[in-house]
Amino acid sequence: MSENKEHWKPLSVDKIQEIFSPIPIQWWIAGGWALDLYLDRITREHDDIDVVILRSQHLLLQRYLESDWVGYKAFKGKLLPWKKNEKLEAHFDNLWFKKNGESSWAFQVMILDSENDYWIYKRNGTIRRKLTDIDLKTSEGVPYIKPEIQLLYKGGSSVIREKDMVDLENVLPLLDDTSRDWLTKSLMIQYPNGHQWIERINAFRDSSQNRKRE
Repeated sequence: MSENKEHWKPLSVDKIQEIFSPIPIQWWIAGGWALDLYLDRITREHDDIDVVILRSQHLLLQRYLESDWVGYKAFKGKLLPWKKNEKLEAHFDNLWFKKNGESSWAFQVMILDSENDYWIYKRNGTIRRKLTDIDLKTSEGVPYIKPEIQLLYKGGSSVIREKDMVDLENVLPLLDDTSRDWLTKSLMIQYPNGHQWIERINAFRDSSQNRKRE
């Protein structure tokens, strides 16, 4: 859907918080913005802004947004109208929203699957984590996905973009050992034959340990 890229006018994080905070659902900032919130600085330009919610709450989200926003389902390179009260099956996990009467896309909503209070990684269901352990909050109270989880989504994609590599290099020095180990183990589960990010993380760990010994 690259042809729609020029039609994006993404909202700010503050505006997303203004829209989503009154809605009685769990939500989090995701994507590159989540990593910049963790770093507490803007590291690069962001073409869009992603919000993630739980699948069990997507119809509730629609009811709160429908008076001001129109949503579309992104699927296999197409954008399909999200009809009123349409329950989204598992293969639909990406929604695009624009303001009623406007043509520019304002934000995306990604849908997370969960089970028994656990978040489930969509690319390998054996990778799970307590829903109470997937997020952090800014000093202003904006919830965002933990960096190691967001990096798993980026590194676990079939196509790793240049900006994903930049994000990894920016965040890696700030991750604690527990978060770094979790990311490594999760990538190893998804890619048992190896992955370039596993090599990069291990090289960073070895370099850090060598510096501590000097």
